[in-house]
Amino acid sequence: MKTGSFIILTPLVCKFLYFSTMKVLQFPLARVTLVFIVGIVFTYYTQPSPILVFSSLCIAALFSAVVYFWCTQKPHHNLYFGLTIFVLAFVVGMSTQTIHTDSYQKNHFTQLPNIFEQPHTFTIVLKEKLKSTANNQRYLALVNQIDTTKCSGKIVLNINKDSLHHSFIIGNHLQIEGSLYPNMAPKNPFQFDYGTYLKNKQIYGQLYADATQIKVSFRIEKDIWFYAAQIRNSIIDNLKQDGFHTTELNVALALLLGQQQDIDPDIIQDYQYAGAVHILSVSGLHIGFILLFVTFILKPIPNNKKGSLLKLIVILCSLWLFGIVAGLAPSVVRSVTMFSFVAIGQHLRRSVNMYHTLLVSILLILLIQPAFLFDVGFQLSYLALFFILWLHPLLSRLWEPKNKISKYSWEILSVSFAAQIGTLPLNLYYFHQFPGLFFITNLVIIPLTGFIMGLGVVVMVLAFFDLCPYFLSKTLEWSLFLVDKIIHTIASFEQFIFKDISFTMVFMLSFYSVIIAVILWFKKPLPQRLIAVLLSVIGLQIALLCNKWSTGHQQEWIVFHSKKSTLITERNGKAVTFYANDSLLKIGTKNYTLNNYLMGNFSHLAAAKKIKNTAFFKGYTILILDSTGIYPKQQQADILVLTQSPKVNLERLIQSSHPKTIIADASNFKYLQKMWSTTCVKTKIPFHSTSEKGYYVLN
Repeated sequence: MKTGSFIILTPLVCKFLYFSTMKVLQFPLARVTLVFIVGIVFTYYTQPSPILVFSSLCIAALFSAVVYFWCTQKPHHNLYFGLTIFVLAFVVGMSTQTIHTDSYQKNHFTQLPNIFEQPHTFTIVLKEKLKSTANNQRYLALVNQIDTTKCSGKIVLNINKDSLHHSFIIGNHLQIEGSLYPNMAPKNPFQFDYGTYLKNKQIYGQLYADATQIKVSFRIEKDIWFYAAQIRNSIIDNLKQDGFHTTELNVALALLLGQQQDIDPDIIQDYQYAGAVHILSVSGLHIGFILLFVTFILKPIPNNKKGSLLKLIVILCSLWLFGIVAGLAPSVVRSVTMFSFVAIGQHLRRSVNMYHTLLVSILLILLIQPAFLFDVGFQLSYLALFFILWLHPLLSRLWEPKNKISKYSWEILSVSFAAQIGTLPLNLYYFHQFPGLFFITNLVIIPLTGFIMGLGVVVMVLAFFDLCPYFLSKTLEWSLFLVDKIIHTIASFEQFIFKDISFTMVFMLSFYSVIIAVILWFKKPLPQRLIAVLLSVIGLQIALLCNKWSTGHQQEWIVFHSKKSTLITERNGKAVTFYANDSLLKIGTKNYTLNNYLMGNFSHLAAAKKIKNTAFFKGYTILILDSTGIYPKQQQADILVLTQSPKVNLERLIQSSHPKTIIADASNFKYLQKMWSTTCVKTKIPFHSTSEKGYYVLN
């Protein structure tokens, strides 16, 4: 830009910044929170040096102080102070993320040399029982010592179920000899990134062991997690003794305490398909009821100064005790923090601005645990709550029924619609499905949930003291059985469940821009807001067209990482040809790996064919060997694919076919893959094992 143009534009830029800042100063918390979050996200993806981050924090703090004192002398320069506050909030977000990244700590186990390359002796303490897999009982554990070195950090402990004769106690100190495995990247395209999921929870490794390899110390770490687990175990044991059915008990633990470890996967799927999975996660609905329940119990206490203070203390202690017992998941922390502010507002006799409460809770939570920002439950919780606060009043005004039943039903429906609209793009992005009957589910289930919550809290408290009457526990059990049956019935209407919806982040952001623009226009139908709606719709259309053009012009040939089987695809635009053995061909799109690939690429299965020895793609000749070891003699090949553990002399095969790259998928024995890798090193030919490097793509 030329100097003259810059001089002309400077007044306009300053004017824009001035008016923008004036609006910011009217609602400072919203803008500060947003900039703070941007700082966290920036640091998460760029990972700058901690020295650089903290140096920036010192400079920003010093500069803000200088500007503040300068502005006190010249009030008309408050604009500059507002800008420095934004910079400071951004840097504080960076610092918060850096401080709470465990791997930066000097004593963290990832700082040790060869930590993942060789076996070690680990001294750990169990902190939480996780959901089991088919083969392993899983725990979250804290590292205390590795060999003779004091260390810190979180790991996932996997104990083979066949060797396990009893469960361990939360707080147990264990000594295990074994190898620590780092978080792995996805080995197939569009696969769930479990490694990143663990990293966001500050977990950087997994340890596998048999019970025979574990030495149990007599020492038990008796912290809040230990006592929370003891409370839960006492409740479970006492209810089991009363004959509480296991299936309903697991649902009760999920609904009332947020413990989903032992719940049947089929039941979770039913709740997902019915649009009621939020009921199984402790959230605002549950915490709000706890607040009402405790407030009702404390009603006889007089509302004088001392009585009001006592009520507040009991309510806050009850909410946070419940949160701790429920495991302090992101949605639990969010809800408990929110309703704590509501309780404080009631104590101070002040009307609580829910928007400000929302923002304060976000700030407080992310200052303590910034990793929650990348938790799906945290994101969905806040989006749902924001849209309920913002959109629900608008929906409720569309119809104002006089009948009490109709009014109550419309209230439930309007809240459900507001939450669903607010979370729809994010749900489509993460889960690629939409429950079409969610409004029926919520209309029926929410009243029952209120009853179950009330009864459940009473049953859980009495069960802890082993004083629960049989008729109360049975009433709760039958109620949960009824809810499960209703949910299962709704979920069985598969024609109303929209699954495998292709959705990208660009689509999600474009969709949100349309939703927000439309809501703003409905609130106040101004011409400029209508223009914003049209522009957002055009933006969404452009995103769809760009995606259609890019996917339509792509070509790729992929060898997938598929254990005990071979899976190869060839994609031309949106048409995918699927190559596999007979067993996989019968499954087709029911194969999870293939289905994820089709969905991620907005493509469809055009053909399914049995694998042949020779394939051709974009001028490349590909030789594929299976267990028979049969292949065309003297066949020249650019790429050699080894599947199903073929018994061949690889050196001789290399001399005859002269491949430039050799690929081995997960259907081969591991010892053969090691032999082939050694041979490739000797012959200086690139070797790609899908077990180590993940899928192979040729494009």
